[in-house]
Amino acid sequence: MPEDSVDRVKLRHHGDVEARPGMLDFAVNVRGSAPPEWLRRRLADRLDSLGRYPSAEEDRRARCAVAARHGREPDEVLLLAGAAEGFAMVPRLAPRLAAVVHPSFTEPELALREAGIAVTRVLLDPPYMLDAAVVPDAADLVVVGNPTNPTSVLHPAETIHALRAPGRIIVVDEAFADAVPGEPASLAAVAAPDVLVLRSLTKTWALAGLRCGYFLGAPEILARLNHGRPHWPLGTLQLEAIAATAEPDAVAQEHESALRIAVERDAMIKRLTDIGVHVHTPAEAPFLLLHVPDGELLRKHLADKGIAVRRADTFPGLGPNHLRVAVRGAAEVDELITAIRTAELW
Repeated sequence: MPEDSVDRVKLRHHGDVEARPGMLDFAVNVRGSAPPEWLRRRLADRLDSLGRYPSAEEDRRARCAVAARHGREPDEVLLLAGAAEGFAMVPRLAPRLAAVVHPSFTEPELALREAGIAVTRVLLDPPYMLDAAVVPDAADLVVVGNPTNPTSVLHPAETIHALRAPGRIIVVDEAFADAVPGEPASLAAVAAPDVLVLRSLTKTWALAGLRCGYFLGAPEILARLNHGRPHWPLGTLQLEAIAATAEPDAVAQEHESALRIAVERDAMIKRLTDIGVHVHTPAEAPFLLLHVPDGELLRKHLADKGIAVRRADTFPGLGPNHLRVAVRGAAEVDELITAIRTAELW
């Protein structure tokens, strides 16, 4: 699409601006308001070391933990100050044409356009399942979310592999992959020269304020991404959090959390569909895409009731009647259902 027709304000929009303090938050996909107690203790134990710069050994220890978690080598791990930093690095790969699969998280497209990279949107229609054939052959960089935000679609690993082509790099945003039981479609363990996998610790571990994530990929590609970064790009607490959440006990907790999310999601889908809300399925992520008769009216009505939901018209390919809601427990969903009923849109 023509560059002058791209609405960058929408691309910059994120769900955190929807949720004012004190609101019941369905707009942001973070699980919980703070990390678990054991992780808080790990971080608190490092406070006395904040007078020292983070060491190369601490960085190595965190990379080794992540590598062991995914069956990779430490030099295949690039630690990040959140997934957003990873997206900001992608333009350093200098593609001639980047294809971004939509509807999806908008930060990658924004970062590419801000860097002057030519971008083509691959807009998927419902049920939003990807076919590699719709990606232009000329694209030498392809960005795809898996599972995809906001559609909650999980593309099979075979579909992502089908995107691979000579001279092309695939960037897979797996920010929510650890919320899928068993991570069946993840490419995190695939040591391919042309596949970059981006992971975030924000959602499952409630670490949005600490900014933690990492890239997994070939060392030569990671070196291109890392070029020009300042010394000490991550702080001591970030390195500690990354190392801690990659340990086997933490990974087991992730799996248990993913199983709970799946149960809550199925229950939430039923509750919403029972009152006439269209929920996009199949859904595999910790959020749901809704289609309602008047999305703007319903969103404002819910806000008046103290409930925040995410407008979804900022995602390319979706419209004002689309909303995204995080998967929550039964008590929170009760409040959402009650508030939707009083909107009288059906």
